[in-house]
Amino acid sequence: MGAQQVRDGFAELYGTAPEGVWAAPGRVNLIGEHTDYNDGFVMPFALPHVTLAAVARRDDGVLRLHSADVPGGPVELRVADLAPGTDDGWTAYPAGVVWALREAGHPVSGADVHLTSTVPSGAGLSSSAALEVVVALALNDLYALGLKGWQLARLCQRAENVYVGAPTGIMDQTASACCEEGHALFLDTRDLSQRQIPFDLAREGLRLLVVDTRVQHAHSDGEYGKRRAGCEKGAALLGVDALRDVPHDGLDAALAQLGDEEEIRRLVRHVVTEDARVERVISLLSSSAGARAIGPVLTEGHVSLRDDFRISCPELDLVVDTALAAGALGARMTGGGFGGSAIVLAEEGGVAALTEAVEAAFAEAGFTAPRVFEAVPSAGARRLL
Repeated sequence: MGAQQVRDGFAELYGTAPEGVWAAPGRVNLIGEHTDYNDGFVMPFALPHVTLAAVARRDDGVLRLHSADVPGGPVELRVADLAPGTDDGWTAYPAGVVWALREAGHPVSGADVHLTSTVPSGAGLSSSAALEVVVALALNDLYALGLKGWQLARLCQRAENVYVGAPTGIMDQTASACCEEGHALFLDTRDLSQRQIPFDLAREGLRLLVVDTRVQHAHSDGEYGKRRAGCEKGAALLGVDALRDVPHDGLDAALAQLGDEEEIRRLVRHVVTEDARVERVISLLSSSAGARAIGPVLTEGHVSLRDDFRISCPELDLVVDTALAAGALGARMTGGGFGGSAIVLAEEGGVAALTEAVEAAFAEAGFTAPRVFEAVPSAGARRLL
């Protein structure tokens, strides 16, 4: 569904034209997993898959939300009644954004919203962040709030953390709001400083595939929160503000300091080495080695997520193992874990064979057939109409 179709759908639904149509993308994280809530480094890029929103202001305190992807008519809420914990459905995400904007003192008096999305839900590709960011951007424009992309991302994170109740970091919302076409976004999640890193795989004869295992994950189910709490405990035991403050060359000493806290040791080891992997990828992409050289670093990241952070699953491991055996330059799970997607770095000429190998492996294992598509670094959130 394109922008004009969303516009027409709004008019049919609400009986009047919207004031505009906005888009916000999902994201793939190239490297830097579970580092964002540890004040660390991440390196996502935006997907061509987007959530579209047609929106119009209201001045009567009513918020009407509708998704073309969810059965049923518009859900009507009053903005004055919005409060954390009052909604456990999909509407919590856009309603949470309105709540966060109003809590921050921005005069949002209501809206009619019509949504649709091509971002796969539950695939670890930030469908929830795309939903939040597209609503935030639309309201920012319509109410002339003057907020920058990183500020919208902060408010969307607050909506997800407090209103929805999912303890996510800042990466997903920032990627959706701030990424640029043809680039990966190097983000320091402590100070939100950003650098756009050129990432043109086609120029080097390479492709990055996303393999959606179709195993559903849910951050708010508890395991994600347990990992975050464990990281915070590790930082407290080490006497640092966040695990980002543990230097890579001081990792052995830090692990020794943790003694027999084996679970915490594993979490700390992953975060500290993952931050270092982000820096290695940037260095390689900026050198003559180019993107081919980052493959082994991606694979190292998967091993760390599998063995230390323990958030992989049989389907994700099968993607990685099969892809590497079929000639991939590197592969790893991406996203929050416990399902979702893996990424595979491949030579352009090897894509068909890799895809066939993964599909055959899933069939042999009796798993649901995966969805495989190419990830092309795309534009961040923007107004379309």
